Amino acid sequence: MKVYLKDGQIATKNLTPGISVYGEELIQEKEEYRIWNPRRSKLAAALLNGLENLDISEDAKVLYLGASTGTTVSHISDIVTDGRIYAVEFSPTTAKKLVRLARQRTNIAPILGDAIKPKNYLNITEKTDIVYCDVAQPTQSQLFMKNMNLIGKDDAIGALMIKARSIDVVQKPKKIFKEEERKLREKGFKIIEKVKLEPYEKDHIAFVVEKNF
Repeated sequence: MKVYLKDGQIATKNLTPGISVYGEELIQEKEEYRIWNPRRSKLAAALLNGLENLDISEDAKVLYLGASTGTTVSHISDIVTDGRIYAVEFSPTTAKKLVRLARQRTNIAPILGDAIKPKNYLNITEKTDIVYCDVAQPTQSQLFMKNMNLIGKDDAIGALMIKARSIDVVQKPKKIFKEEERKLREKGFKIIEKVKLEPYEKDHIAFVVEKNF
């Protein structure tokens, strides 16, 4: 994964020089780089906390669930210069901003859809190398597995950002993380890495998984 260290911060090489996506700092050297803010992106938080096993290549096909306005999507767009991101977002209002981003970055394919129902967008995607899920709702593990099984390649890698408070506001996060891990293992997925996201995101954990069947 082409991520750079600039002034003690991580950054990606800007696919669209001169254009800032969410107000992030641009650094001009021989190339232009965009500072990747870990308080605005869970993937950046995970990388700064030592995430190692999510390799996103230049030609990767990525299914991104919960794309929102495209903050993290834009940095993945910088990385997959010869690939494509299928960015699924449920909210029509938010998706409009994603569409504007896709006009600037042609490797982003915005999809207005419900990640719980991947069959609805199956015909406009392709089998992907990466399935990235940042959908803050109680069924996030289940919908992630549905998408992995339906759209992820047999050797696809999955990244699941678990927000404990979206699953249960009463249970301790540690217990919730263990329960979500159990659900994944029971359905045949192998957890290859776990990274907590503090201090950038409270009560969050990133799982990197692969199919184990």
